[in-house]
Amino acid sequence: KFFAIFLMKFSFIVTMNSDNLSRLETNLRADALHIRKAALDELALLPADEAVPILQRLMDTPDFGLRRLAVMGLGNHRSAAAFQSLKSILEQDKDASVLSEAANSLFDFGEAAIPVLQSLFDRVDHWLVRQTIISLFIDTERYEVLFSLAEKALEDETQTVKEVGILALSHVWKSPFKVQALVLIAQLSRDSFWRNRWRAAIALQECHDPQAQMLIAALQQDEHFRVVAAALEVASYWQEEGRWT
Repeated sequence: KFFAIFLMKFSFIVTMNSDNLSRLETNLRADALHIRKAALDELALLPADEAVPILQRLMDTPDFGLRRLAVMGLGNHRSAAAFQSLKSILEQDKDASVLSEAANSLFDFGEAAIPVLQSLFDRVDHWLVRQTIISLFIDTERYEVLFSLAEKALEDETQTVKEVGILALSHVWKSPFKVQALVLIAQLSRDSFWRNRWRAAIALQECHDPQAQMLIAALQQDEHFRVVAAALEVASYWQEEGRWT
């Protein structure tokens, strides 16, 4: 009798759980965004073996918005299945917003994600994808990765990607790549396009090197007023910190 009661309770729990998963899967495909968001948040609290299969099915839809939702959800589950699913969508999907969101989710998986993200950067030249990947590494101490991405970004034909690359260089001043970064910034300070000279001036603000002062002094004489303004602001900042000589 006890065993029969146990089986009845177990069957009831399984049914309730199955109904809940079906409800979440349905709600993830709802037209209303707040319903989708609530379902995604609820799914994040479930075990990976229950949540990931639902998200994998969502990845197969032709709706890029739902695929984007799927990769957002996969980032909440640090399992091997979720990691492989994210890698798969990076290799197969063509939508830049989906790829960028997948990169965001994959980054949270740590060291194993780094070569995958580097490969994506090399393979896809869309500005959104490249800017997203660089921004992920800017606040890390993986300077070798950041410097490599920055070098490639400087060769990009899209100006916004190039400018994010210059920003990335400003985050390696305290790394072994300082000298190499300074060489690139020096070249950019003489670039024919004023925006690159302007960004170069801004990037020098946290550089503690005598050459940085020489570059800022030269940029204060630039032909474009925005470059001059940026150089003057950096010099003023250094004066306040007692670094301007």
